[in-house]
Amino acid sequence: MKALKIIRTAAWGAVAIVGGVLLAFSGLLPGVERPGAVTSSTATGVAAIGGPFELTTQRGEMLTNEDLEDTPYLVFFGFTHCPDVCPTTLFELTGLLADLGPDADKIRPLFITVDPERDTQELLASYMSSFDPRILALRGTKEQTDQAAKAFAAYYEKVPLEGGNYTMDHTAGVYLIDAEGEFMGTLDLHEPKESQLQKLRRLASTAA
Repeated sequence: MKALKIIRTAAWGAVAIVGGVLLAFSGLLPGVERPGAVTSSTATGVAAIGGPFELTTQRGEMLTNEDLEDTPYLVFFGFTHCPDVCPTTLFELTGLLADLGPDADKIRPLFITVDPERDTQELLASYMSSFDPRILALRGTKEQTDQAAKAFAAYYEKVPLEGGNYTMDHTAGVYLIDAEGEFMGTLDLHEPKESQLQKLRRLASTAA
């Protein structure tokens, strides 16, 4: 009888442990989020992309999100010392804008530097002369850059290199924002050019 009691006690202990684990992962306990749980943003289908920012163009003009009301635009984060992804993306965008024809004038393309420490207004102006003149380069203080990255849920980080130099890790996607300030998705430069042009035409069609 004593042995049976011990077995029963052990069994109920195991049940309690398993139950506690299941309860923790159910998301019912305070401070515990269930893996794969639907958050308010996913439940409503609204992506948390797009928001307030205030930056300066390579021409010395202030630009805010309010200046883009009723104007569809695209946003790409990068920096002038980037060895491949950034210049390649800007060259690709230059070609796409040329292929769009008149629709390209309805879209405001923005290139936001994540390296304002080195990317001065003068350097950005020189750098952007190699690309479509409709692409605006934007820079700001560290705080303004952080705010812009937060507005588009973008990531960037300074990475030290040997010899005291550094590079920047950053989100490399091209964000598409319609004329009402709503996120329309991203531009994948690896997909067929016609698919890219279709996305840009849809973006241009939202212009007021």
